Amino acid sequence: MMSDAVEKAFAAIPGLISGGLTTITAGSPIHVQGFPSFVHKVCSLTSKYEEEQVVKRELTLVKQRLAQPNITQAQQADCLVRLLFAHVLGYDVSFGYISAVKLAQQGTLAYKRMGYLACTLFLHENHELVLLLINTIQKDINSSNIMDVCMALTATCSLVNTEMIPAILPFVQEKLKHQKEIIRKKAVLCLFKFHRMAPNSVQHIHHSFKEALCDKDPGVMWSALHIYHDLIKHSPSEYQDITQSLVSILQQVVSRKLPADYEYHHVPAPWLQIKLLQVLALLGKDQQKISRVIHPVLAEVLQRSESNQNITFGVVYECILTITSISPDTRLLEYAAKCTGKFLRSKANNLRYLGIKALTKVIQVAPQHALDHQMTVIECLEDPDHTIRAKTLELLYRMCNSVNVKVICDKLLEYMEKDTEKSIKGDIANASLRGEDSVLLFAVQTYWELLQRKDVPNKLIQIGAW
Repeated sequence: MMSDAVEKAFAAIPGLISGGLTTITAGSPIHVQGFPSFVHKVCSLTSKYEEEQVVKRELTLVKQRLAQPNITQAQQADCLVRLLFAHVLGYDVSFGYISAVKLAQQGTLAYKRMGYLACTLFLHENHELVLLLINTIQKDINSSNIMDVCMALTATCSLVNTEMIPAILPFVQEKLKHQKEIIRKKAVLCLFKFHRMAPNSVQHIHHSFKEALCDKDPGVMWSALHIYHDLIKHSPSEYQDITQSLVSILQQVVSRKLPADYEYHHVPAPWLQIKLLQVLALLGKDQQKISRVIHPVLAEVLQRSESNQNITFGVVYECILTITSISPDTRLLEYAAKCTGKFLRSKANNLRYLGIKALTKVIQVAPQHALDHQMTVIECLEDPDHTIRAKTLELLYRMCNSVNVKVICDKLLEYMEKDTEKSIKGDIANASLRGEDSVLLFAVQTYWELLQRKDVPNKLIQIGAW
């Protein structure tokens, strides 16, 4: 199945690049089989040795073809497609790197696209050949052709290193005002890459980030949000002034004010909601005033997330994390604790695991909600999934208090007496050392010591410390 997928994917590349470019032109002194045939042949081989022989033979022919003085752009592009396939398989195709650079520099639109694609896959930002592309990238960013600009901005994200940023930055910044939203979006993503590589190099254009965040196109705004996520992560206090703007954006998203294209399984822009919730969690942490601004929109997110789609659970889970990260609100915590019930009752292991993690976060802030799902959590000890059982134990330690310690310890005893993995039994005793409740610590340690003594009658074990 995998070989079929690889074969189909690479066989489609030439058509996507130039609408049907698949073979070297007829009459050439060097015969090269059609690219689809080459891919099919490689994918049908049964041994690594056979693959090496076929690929190396093909690379020899491609190398000879690229060395010919009269090679056309179509032939260069066809050779590069073959080199890309060999490169993905792990073969050395460094002899063709310069051809990729030349095609990106001199090719017409379709072939330039092939050249840029090959350069971004073959080269890294510190490769010596990247210097040859800087002038080409600058020229294409200023081109009147939208495709040229898009290709140059995409290549910029992959190939420009820290030393090259000053030469490219003014051209990229200018594109933030381009009339086409796809250009503005790619420009913001370039700035995002620059910020991650060298934050000081873009420090003077933070006002451009704010303009992008307020862009009328959701895609541009979303791209700018990634920059702000990094900025706020390092210094949340400096960006508290944008909290209301982010809250307003999230309200528009959950109210379905965005185009239908941004919906996924009838959920409005779920990944944008998740990113906004993550940023708001950073802004509201230990900030009561900011948290009060955020609370209403969190309630709205939970109220509107009623479907049973997996992506809906993702939004709800992130919302619960945000509620437990910022200054607490009693009503929201109660709602969040209630929502974890949907996770815990799910038949899907992934959702039950998330439910246990979410409830763990909730009871750290509001321990009174531990009893709401106590029996459901205890039942998770019987789950066949080892990770769920281990996470359940951690949750039980956090849930335990002077009221329910006997119920929980009795269940732990019952569980330990079964034919269970030694690692889990050890977790039950050792993890209690991380707890703060002295009653739980005493109870679990006492039970564990009794169970380890073979001379202790079962009756005494049942009585335990009670």
